[in-house]
Amino acid sequence: MTLSSRVAATAIASLFLMGSAFAQTPAAAPAAKMDKKPVVHTAASLECSKEADAKGLHGKERKKFRSECKKGAAAPAAAPAAK
Repeated sequence: MTLSSRVAATAIASLFLMGSAFAQTPAAAPAAKMDKKPVVHTAASLECSKEADAKGLHGKERKKFRSECKKGAAAPAAAPAAK
């Protein structure tokens, strides 16, 4: 077998392998994305996000601030119901 025939055989084999790799697409992926419902944010969550943006918080600091902010927003709302 000559060098050029080996190269040609390798190229043809590569084309067949690449074609099968591109042909395999997951059929369930689009359906899974369609089943997700949009996330509904509460007014307190949106307000806490705006405050975090104003303070320039990012990452862990932002997450901690928003968590404490939402807890604080929920506490006054629950207090009048306890009367």
